[in-house]
Amino acid sequence: MKNLNLINARKNKNLTQAELADSLKCVTKAAVSNWETGYSKPRLEVALAVSKILERDVAFLFGYNVQDSCTEQLA
Repeated sequence: MKNLNLINARKNKNLTQAELADSLKCVTKAAVSNWETGYSKPRLEVALAVSKILERDVAFLFGYNVQDSCTEQLA
């Protein structure tokens, strides 16, 4: 399902997918496209950076659909 909130917020800032990706410095245009199409979801720290750039709340942009940034299982 398309993430229309993310698409519209990016377009309202007059940013292309490539420009948003360049602003983040850690993702590609393809990653931004995948978030917008719903194919994948960003890591939490990336979602927070997107939120800051687009000046929109993380919950508005991604709901609660972000990846957990922790890669190790805690004991």
